[in-house]
Parts: sequence; C-alpha cells; structure tokens
Amino acid sequence: MDEELFNKQIQIERKMFSFTLKQNPRGRFLRITEEVGGRRDTVIIPSPGLNAIRTVLDEAISASEAAGPMPSVLPD
Repeated sequence: MDEELFNKQIQIERKMFSFTLKQNPRGRFLRITEEVGGRRDTVIIPSPGLNAIRTVLDEAISASEAAGPMPSVLPD
C-alpha cells in the first residue's frame, strides 16, 4: 500500500492540479494529476528525478519571464 507523505492542490484558471508525494516498498514518487472538465491526466515522477524536473521548471520560468508579458488574444 502507498503511504502518502505530502499532498497539495492548486487551481490555475479552470484546471485543478494535485501534487501527491507517496512511497511504497519500490520507492518514493510524485504523482501530478490535472483535472479539467471531469477529465483527469496523471504523471508519475520517481523521486530521483525530482531535482531534474525542478531544473527544467526553473528554466521554463526564466524563459517565460524573459519573453515579457503575454500578448493579448483577441476573439476572431
């Protein structure tokens, strides 16, 4: 059985994201679940990969900030 070590949910726009850190006899892992409109998608990251994921997220944040403000999207 999986033991839950951490759980946090955040809402971004219309999407709900759940971050759950668990462990079992095979190891520790982070489960990221996106729920939108009743549909769920999940990604599971083994704990040895969390630092690599953080590095990529930091790089994506820096690139987004360097790109400046989002352009306005006008309806057609």
